[in-house]
Amino acid sequence: MGTPDFAVPALDAVAAAHEVVTVYCQPPRPAGRGKRERPAPVQARAEALGLTVRHPESLRGADAQADFSALDADVAVVAAYGLILPAPVLDAPRHGCLNIHASLLPRWRGAAPIQRAVMAGDAETGISIMRMEAGLDTGPVLLREATPIGPGDTAGDLHDRLAAMGARLMVQALERLEALAPEPQPEAGVTYAAKIDKAETRIDWTRPADAVDRHIRALSPVPGAWTAAGPVRLKLLRSRPVAGSGPPGTVLDGLTVACGAGAVEITEGQREGRRPMAAAELLRGTAIAPGTRLG
Repeated sequence: MGTPDFAVPALDAVAAAHEVVTVYCQPPRPAGRGKRERPAPVQARAEALGLTVRHPESLRGADAQADFSALDADVAVVAAYGLILPAPVLDAPRHGCLNIHASLLPRWRGAAPIQRAVMAGDAETGISIMRMEAGLDTGPVLLREATPIGPGDTAGDLHDRLAAMGARLMVQALERLEALAPEPQPEAGVTYAAKIDKAETRIDWTRPADAVDRHIRALSPVPGAWTAAGPVRLKLLRSRPVAGSGPPGTVLDGLTVACGAGAVEITEGQREGRRPMAAAELLRGTAIAPGTRLG
């Protein structure tokens, strides 16, 4: 049970090791300029593997729950599915529903654990394989593994690393299911990773350089932290804190921008409708002179 790219490695790994009776994902959504319905990455991959796919709008109805129960599954593997699993669904598989969660629970329960970990300046994150229950990411943890968050890591970098890690750990969990002792989550250290709101994406140059840098990397590649250079809207994708001072938002040199304290050097960005590119290439197509105020 999964929908986006994050869940595809888990689908591949589990399908290679076990019989997958059915794949659940969210329904196709309009996408692209033509707004044609496009299947989710998990649906596309499942169909390529020759697996049966279901994409109900909800699992709250009695019919959907009966269909799920009739699968007679040993276990459900869940990775970024995006739908609430009601109690009858959670209880249907013999060994319950196991979730791949991209944080070291109980830190960063919720919708955006990767982005929030980068934004907060965490030194590490990781994967927790959790047995699901009715609460929001509150279930006991069967396996966990940590990975450092490097000074240049974006949310996209971590997404790919954690997706592969989650797939590997889930296969381990399934192999050792009878022997693993679920570990209840402690009450201490609980934090919540709220969904990223569009209002958060505009860069506030009055903040210190470290915070601006984390904000840029946490929202890269999507939804993307952005700023305006006159009429041009720029999505900033990679950065690093550097020495420098000036009025916040002032371009000092190249794409080095003054912050409330210190400065950040933008190393990768993107104009609307264009592909991501290195800062030097971006500047060749977008004249941003020293002294320009971004906002």
